[in-house]
Amino acid sequence: MTEASLNTFKGTAAQEEKLQEVIAKHKDMPGALLPVLQEAQGIYGYLPIEVQQMVADGLGISLSEVYGVATFYSQFSLTPKGKHRISVCLGTACYVKGADKILAEIENKLGIKSGECTPDGLFSIDSCRCVGACGLAPVMMIDDEVYGKLTPDQVGAIIDKYAEEGGK
Repeated sequence: MTEASLNTFKGTAAQEEKLQEVIAKHKDMPGALLPVLQEAQGIYGYLPIEVQQMVADGLGISLSEVYGVATFYSQFSLTPKGKHRISVCLGTACYVKGADKILAEIENKLGIKSGECTPDGLFSIDSCRCVGACGLAPVMMIDDEVYGKLTPDQVGAIIDKYAEEGGK
């Protein structure tokens, strides 16, 4: 991670109270960890170490067990996600047509790497294996909007459009 992308945990008392309610609801159920983590991610948007520790303490299990489950399942994220989520397809068709250059341009423009979030929380970048738009390769998605047949020189203007909206 780059130093600029290190986000400090900013949980609120209301979020913690909601998490404690979730833990209490599931505490005595077999297999409680998975549903608690799912709801915790819904509350916080990701599972930082502070949240994992609260879950471990609340369920009476080790932090390593919580971390093991949180890192095993791809549905969980240990890093915050931005208001606008950028996903670059690195599937075969996209990769062959230069998706790696698109990803590099996005990382350069935002000053973060794939898997990270900008310090202002506006953007996060991830890569994926296929978005099902192979005929439009190379492809990136911002939120639910698909951008195809991209060239690296188009990336800046597309990102600027979202930045100018100010996270709306």
